[in-house]
Amino acid sequence: MDNADKYIGMMLDNRYEILEQVGAGGMAVVYKARCHRLNRLVAVKILKEEYARDDDFRRRFHAESQAVAMLSHPNIVAVYDVNKSRDIEYLVMELIDGITLKQYMSRRGVLNWREALHFTTQIVRALEHAHNRGIIHRDIKPHNIMVLRDGSVKVADFGIARFAASQNTLTQEALGSVHYISPEQAKGSHIDARSDIYSVGVVLYEMLTGRLPFEGDSAVSVAIQHINSMPLSPREIVPTIPEGLEEITLKAMAADLSKRYSSASEMYRDLEEFRKNPEIQFNYNLNDFELTPEEEEPTKKLPPVKPGAAIAKSGYENGSPRKKESAMSNNRVRQSRSFAMLFAVLAVLLFTGGLFYFLWTTVIDPLLNPESNMVEVPLLEGKMIDEVLNNPDYEDDFIIVESSESVYHNSPAGTIIDQRPSDGRMVNKGSTITVTVSLGQKYIVLKSYKGMEYRNAESDLLKNGLIVSEIIRETSDTVLKDNVIRTDPPAGSSLTEGDSVVLYVSLGPEVLKVKMPDLVGRTEEAARQAIANHKLSEGQITLVESESPAGEVVWQSIQPGIEVDEGTPVSLHISSGPPETPSPTPTSDVTATPGSENGNENGEVTKSLPILLDQNKDKIQVVVKVNGNVVFDQLVETDDKWLEVPITGKGRVWVDIYFDGVLTYWQEVNLNE
Repeated sequence: MDNADKYIGMMLDNRYEILEQVGAGGMAVVYKARCHRLNRLVAVKILKEEYARDDDFRRRFHAESQAVAMLSHPNIVAVYDVNKSRDIEYLVMELIDGITLKQYMSRRGVLNWREALHFTTQIVRALEHAHNRGIIHRDIKPHNIMVLRDGSVKVADFGIARFAASQNTLTQEALGSVHYISPEQAKGSHIDARSDIYSVGVVLYEMLTGRLPFEGDSAVSVAIQHINSMPLSPREIVPTIPEGLEEITLKAMAADLSKRYSSASEMYRDLEEFRKNPEIQFNYNLNDFELTPEEEEPTKKLPPVKPGAAIAKSGYENGSPRKKESAMSNNRVRQSRSFAMLFAVLAVLLFTGGLFYFLWTTVIDPLLNPESNMVEVPLLEGKMIDEVLNNPDYEDDFIIVESSESVYHNSPAGTIIDQRPSDGRMVNKGSTITVTVSLGQKYIVLKSYKGMEYRNAESDLLKNGLIVSEIIRETSDTVLKDNVIRTDPPAGSSLTEGDSVVLYVSLGPEVLKVKMPDLVGRTEEAARQAIANHKLSEGQITLVESESPAGEVVWQSIQPGIEVDEGTPVSLHISSGPPETPSPTPTSDVTATPGSENGNENGEVTKSLPILLDQNKDKIQVVVKVNGNVVFDQLVETDDKWLEVPITGKGRVWVDIYFDGVLTYWQEVNLNE
């Protein structure tokens, strides 16, 4: 098993069950997990073993993570828990159903300035919350910003980057982050909250223009540009960007800390002012944001060496060996001085020659021949990279460099989809043109989601760049309810990023309907057989006294002819035969409840049974059965809430009441009470 997968299926602290890997970074691997205590899905970030073995690193990671867990803001990915289990250091975080801002920009390209403003405002609010609590992110980039389905964003990985910074050098692997680092981070200087502001400015720049402010073949070259270069203004690339938003972008990206926004709150105020009035101009002097040469530190002088200090511990202070050694040392010193002098002369000559060549090619010759050294940048976008690199027309005038950030694109593989500088600009001969090359369309083989809970399948499809366009529910005898039956297109199909997939989701087995048979008047055995034949189930069987023959069904719980689901239980009343005739009782012994009962010579008693009518209808067909025999069948008006129906009989009788042909309720009445 892959080393990264050894955690799958593991239960951390008897609470978090690791389900699947959902991401990986330089320091940790992220898994989807289920919290069995709260029965919810979470994200668990497990520290990689090379970091977990470092006691000091673990201690600082734990302390910083606990501080981050104190953050609570709608635009920050929540940290629920910071823990250690069997030497495994891990964080438990909110599981986000969305994609990274980087993925979002890759799909959308240049964002509308209103959308860029919407996202940036939320990012700055998240930073404002964290900075006010003393926490700096240190690695703001689109890869650490999640875009949710409702258009809101959440910033992830607060406070973790300080540990990665001590482990990473500016290698090619760091290229993803180095595009967004501040100049002070690139120089290794002390950083504060303003470094996050710079990174937000770069993210805003990229959203507005569709490109990064600085490109290079290596992380080092990009870092140097952050320190020494000034990017093109956004409006030079996309002229429709409002001036006020351009000012906000460049002020956030000011290399001079004193010219940059001093806090997230200050930047948020400008964003809000611009949101209220997109025509606003802040009248910032954009030239103030350019770099100014820094004074070099004077060379430090070494303290003078006292005579004899170098031999203070020597054992030859008065003997000849010391004199011989001293003479040899003097010869070596003289030789070293001669070599140093020669090296210095050569260095001066090389420097002078190089300076002269530089001045000639960049200043003198252009002044003498203004147009001889300038060439127009050709249009390379849409051409094949091999064709451009092998074209002799470009060899003398330009250096064509392929960007390290080739991307998947609708254009055929090898097509140039972007160039810097853009075509039509005048540049010096020998200038570098950096081109971005298409990798072609990214094909995704659709895996099988059969049997997976449909919400998990939808999340996985989104994570892989596919969109669920429709969910169709249908019955299935083999797939559990809410699990995926199949997809359209089917599993194994080759798709491209952004393609749509239809999920067919199970409703469970199909439930058939049957018509309720008429069981009253049948024998108990025949009624039970009929229930079985109609794929119904037996409910409660009750013996009741009745004028019907013993063993005959006198009542069923569901009215005949009604359609019900297969397996529905049916209760029956079975006649136990007529009641025994009681001994004659004097008429004077029969007590009548006022207005409710009267006796007769056969020992039968008549009671008035009150029935509550349905007030939602004007008229109701009321049918009353006593032990299965109809004693009342009339269409009555519901002006009166109660209907009094006389019931005659002896002992206990069973009364069924139907409204408009539907058995509404039933009850047992003791007429002797």
